[in-house]
Amino acid sequence: MNPRLAAARALAAVLNGKASLNSSLPKELDKVEARDRGLTQDLAFGTARWQPRLDALAERLLQKPFKAADADVHALLLVGLYQLLYSRIPAHAAIGETVGCADKLKKPWAKALLNAVLRRAQRESAEILAELERDPVVRTAHPRWLQKALKAFWPEQWEAICAANNAHPPMILRVNRRHHSRDAYLGLLAEQNIAAQASHYSRDGIVLEQACDVHGLPGFIEGWVSVQDEAAQLAADLLDLAPGQRVLDACCAPGGKTCHILEAEPQLAGVVAVDLEEKRLVRVRENLQRLGLDAQLIAADGRDTPAWWDGKPFQRILLDAPCSATGVIRRHPDIKLTRQPDDIAALATLQGELLDALWPTLDVGGVLLYATCSTLPTENTEVIEAFLARTSGARELDLATTAGVKQPHGRQLLAQQGGHDGFYYAKLIKIAAARGH
Repeated sequence: MNPRLAAARALAAVLNGKASLNSSLPKELDKVEARDRGLTQDLAFGTARWQPRLDALAERLLQKPFKAADADVHALLLVGLYQLLYSRIPAHAAIGETVGCADKLKKPWAKALLNAVLRRAQRESAEILAELERDPVVRTAHPRWLQKALKAFWPEQWEAICAANNAHPPMILRVNRRHHSRDAYLGLLAEQNIAAQASHYSRDGIVLEQACDVHGLPGFIEGWVSVQDEAAQLAADLLDLAPGQRVLDACCAPGGKTCHILEAEPQLAGVVAVDLEEKRLVRVRENLQRLGLDAQLIAADGRDTPAWWDGKPFQRILLDAPCSATGVIRRHPDIKLTRQPDDIAALATLQGELLDALWPTLDVGGVLLYATCSTLPTENTEVIEAFLARTSGARELDLATTAGVKQPHGRQLLAQQGGHDGFYYAKLIKIAAARGH
């Protein structure tokens, strides 16, 4: 299959609100020649990344919008515009190959339309975009609701946040300290001429100068190293782990933090890792197996404690709560297409419910670390503020990191170009059990 057609089909499912790229793209990649899979991924993710700009340009170039039944043609046009504006593909190839895909969609009528619009874009896009960029949605390539929210919450940083969201993320490694120190592993990389440097905030983190195939990394199969963003790597040390503790990792998939907890403190009494569905635990199990680690995996709703908790208290809980993922847009640019403003309040409610449900499972004197990959305070400091107000036995602790921006509660990490993702942490200690417990 033509990589442009595969990317357009994956995107059409996203534009129709029926899928994310994570679910729609793999099925299309299976139909593409192995040598074209990288191009297909770039076309799908790149088009999603710049969709607000591309869509504004398409709207200006089209005489009338596409019908709902023609979302595939719409997606194909956006893929064509992405190639013209953001790829090194020669214009004649980008236009010719994209137009040719209309036959494969069984919509030959679209060929003349796509050809005319893409040729006009080739001639006029710079001039049209210069005019359209007066609108911050077009300038920042973020949907209006999100652009407005970021501007309201982060008036000084919002444009830098948008720029970081639109940049390609670096590949960051987590060294398994059971096997090597970070310095020792940097030495192994240097021996293989893999350019890298120590990350700024995580003691186990290494930032690669260029992304590479994980199987080319020294000892990857043997579990010496994993791929994990630096912001996510902070969780294990912020938990203040110690021998003999029983740890809960709630909402654990895909298991990066579960594994890091076990790497960081080999003498834990045990780790229980919970996530909503069995299929989400497949990756957790694979990561544990590669690293030679062991945890008790349970498929359950974290809020339904009678279904999964054995009544033995935890001394440490990591709640990596479901969130809008607005801090990792650069890794999942289709979030711009799939997230809606109404989602945020619903997620904040869910986050509060998880805190309320898990708190009784924490031992007195125990610590709960709350984390999200959101940059919106509605899901972060405001959730913690509300929880502290209704929970008499909870107190907040300072976080032992200089990463991010101090908030009324917790710290907010904003996505950094060449550095960590957007993330949030808050740390709570249980000073007393609730009455009746």
